[in-house]
Amino acid sequence: MDLERELRLQAIGRVAEGGREGAVVEIDATWAEALDGIEGFSHIWILWWLDRFDSPPESPRVHPERREDLPLVGLFATRSPHRPCPIGMTAVRLLNREGNQLRVEGLDAFAGTPVLDIKPYLRRGDLISDATMPAWIERLWDVHDRERASSL
Repeated sequence: MDLERELRLQAIGRVAEGGREGAVVEIDATWAEALDGIEGFSHIWILWWLDRFDSPPESPRVHPERREDLPLVGLFATRSPHRPCPIGMTAVRLLNREGNQLRVEGLDAFAGTPVLDIKPYLRRGDLISDATMPAWIERLWDVHDRERASSL
């Protein structure tokens, strides 16, 4: 496989309104019919371009979220936005579809962000019941939970 070969990505739409609580993804009219049937899914995957983080990573190893209390790990063991190929992927709740617009919940992308693809979330194929993670992820999630609780 020739890794030096040029790849070409084309956005199929943009995030029209951003926000984790509620966002609108607007698909180009050319692809509106490709959304037919998406309403049957409660959740979908949104693949998007991290257009505000297009600088190359400074190092192949990072502290997750730049937290020194977490271990130094390889970049690919994190969800850092600073990546060699800045593609974001988020599973979101699909609230509704109106024409070429999808209202979703849980999308961590800004308004104006290019959307690369949409795929249905499949309980059987996407849920891996015996998946494991390193202990530092659980510690990080505990920190996030405490931060959310203290802000309420």
